[in-house]
Amino acid sequence: MKILNISHRHSLILSKFQNHIIKNVFKFRTRNSCPYHFLIHASRSRKNGSTMTVSCKLKTSKNDINRKSMDKSLQTKIVVPELDGAPSLSEAAEEGGSGAPAKQPPLSSKKNGFGLLKGFPRRVLAVLSNLPLAIAEMFVVAALMALGTIIDQGEVPEHYFQKYPEDNPVLGFFTWRWVLTLGFDRMYSSPVFLGTLALLGASLMACTYTTQIPVLKVAKRWSFLHSAEAIRRQEYSDTLPRASVQDLGILLMGAGYEVFLKGPSLYAFRGLAGRFAPIGVHLALLLVMAGGTLSATGSYKGSVTVPQGLNFVIGDVLGPSGFLSTPSESFNTQVHVNRFYMDYYDSGEVAQFHSDLSLFDLNGKEVMRKTISVNDPLRYGGITIYQTDWSLSALQITKDDEGPFNLAMAPLKINGDKKLYGTFLPVGDADSPDVKGISMLARDLQSIVLYDQEGKFAGVRRPNSKLPIDIDGFKIVVVDAIGSTGLDLKTDPGVPIVYAGFGALMLTTCISFLSHSQIWALQDGTTVVIGGKTNRAKGEFPEEINRLLDQVPEIVESTSSTQSNNLSG
Repeated sequence: MKILNISHRHSLILSKFQNHIIKNVFKFRTRNSCPYHFLIHASRSRKNGSTMTVSCKLKTSKNDINRKSMDKSLQTKIVVPELDGAPSLSEAAEEGGSGAPAKQPPLSSKKNGFGLLKGFPRRVLAVLSNLPLAIAEMFVVAALMALGTIIDQGEVPEHYFQKYPEDNPVLGFFTWRWVLTLGFDRMYSSPVFLGTLALLGASLMACTYTTQIPVLKVAKRWSFLHSAEAIRRQEYSDTLPRASVQDLGILLMGAGYEVFLKGPSLYAFRGLAGRFAPIGVHLALLLVMAGGTLSATGSYKGSVTVPQGLNFVIGDVLGPSGFLSTPSESFNTQVHVNRFYMDYYDSGEVAQFHSDLSLFDLNGKEVMRKTISVNDPLRYGGITIYQTDWSLSALQITKDDEGPFNLAMAPLKINGDKKLYGTFLPVGDADSPDVKGISMLARDLQSIVLYDQEGKFAGVRRPNSKLPIDIDGFKIVVVDAIGSTGLDLKTDPGVPIVYAGFGALMLTTCISFLSHSQIWALQDGTTVVIGGKTNRAKGEFPEEINRLLDQVPEIVESTSSTQSNNLSG
């Protein structure tokens, strides 16, 4: 005799027990035609359902008698639900007893690998949507941006050799090798910055997919609560005696709620747009980062100083800033500087400077003309031309009524931010090793200071004044001072995207302050049970609901019904 436990494969599905105690013996044969005898003892409990204890006795041969001492009696309890129908096979297989559950056959290595691969995206999303990780990424991006403002951008390597030498490293370790190796000389297009920005964007998208979108889906679902206890479990709950749920719905509609009625139940909500706002904020941040990345990797930049009256081609000035930079047809446009002039304060200081520019296409046709100044650039074909600087290029004079002669002006180094330009008019033998001449200095286009051959002050003349000055026997007339305009040219395809992102960010940030409020109500006889919750303004929400409930009209019994009640009494 051997007592065995029924495995899950041979589990019996019983539809229902009619008696409290059932005893039954039945037989079935296995593949080896060994008969099993089963004794079934079943009991029924109102609380836990029905249980069944199965004992199995196996007829063995004489050779197996010696192994009786090694066998153990095993019992399995099968819980049968008190339903008319039989439990499903999955439920019958999942019900376990006091013994160990049946072992399932091991999965093949191919199935294990497929399961790991199938769950990999979910694990990646869980890691990327981690809030501490996203905050750390934002701090890293902010630190890199701050470092980009400290380190001069776009300079030649020699500049960094001198500023961050190896024999005197900054903070004891930071040298030019860090700058050039990590690409910090062009921070905003460096792999470190772009990689961190991409990781932050991935975290925002993962958070939107795993958190914000499910929250929005739940908020969009509206359902009625048919139990007064469920309504009372809300953040706010109250009871109105002798009231009508229809009257409450009318008042809620007047307060801006969307109201739904189904029999005695009511559901109302307001401020669903506030649930869309976090998704909008994430999308706006992604737009800003995408636009900034496009600006850093797909733009062109260049600077040029052009004397008045000369031309330049836009494509000769602009240089790519990243691997996404693509030239356009506007690069063939030619720019002509018609005139350069300045405005001055009463003190004589330069107040503003202007450049009159004309743009010509390949056929020599003028396509645009505009006078630009500081903070008033020219825009054409995706190219922006800024007025950023000025200088003096030449001084036009006559000597003894001969000329005019154009003398090139050179910048002179002086202390402070003020500019100073100078030129020299040789007098006598120009091939002599000891050449002397008349020196001329200018701070702007207003006046020219002249010195004789000994370096003594000779006088001041204004350009275009036609007033001669006699220096060492020479008659000098300052005809004109020719200025040069300093222009910065740039193409930035990411600017519209960045502006759109910031606009959306401001709008969605304001929308996010809207409260999403939900209210449930149930008509219980002449009593209305009200409950509600909100995600913001939790202190003002009960006050608002109390004001609405105070306006709900009270149901008063009619006079005839009162009199009939009195007569019957």
